[in-house]
Amino acid sequence: MQTVGEPSPGMREGGERRPLSAALLVCVTCKSEEGEVGAALYEALKPRFASENIELKAIACLSVCKRPCTVALAAPGKWTYVVGDLDRREHLDDIVTAARRYAAAPDCLVPWRDRPLPFRKGVVSRTPPLAFAALE
Repeated sequence: MQTVGEPSPGMREGGERRPLSAALLVCVTCKSEEGEVGAALYEALKPRFASENIELKAIACLSVCKRPCTVALAAPGKWTYVVGDLDRREHLDDIVTAARRYAAAPDCLVPWRDRPLPFRKGVVSRTPPLAFAALE
């Protein structure tokens, strides 16, 4: 959902490349009685992540339809968290804080007490890195 004229993910002003530490995946197909709340959450988060080293990505369906809005925090070789029941009006600061703490944690495992409240209550799953799933 990047538009023309926007800097590409991982770019600073002036075109300097910065390393990305994690990705925040936002389910843009989440809907509620209010309409397309997932897409609205994604749009509300875009300006907050413009200067972060965390890539914001629009994802078509995280399959947690009963708990909109849903996001996932992911990084290569790290645990992935899927969190639901987020609201664009109430939880923007919590989402940014959680993403920053996730990206800053060496193993991306954020202690429960260090997670914002919606990220304590709303966890749908915590998935191990794909290396755990390697078949021999």
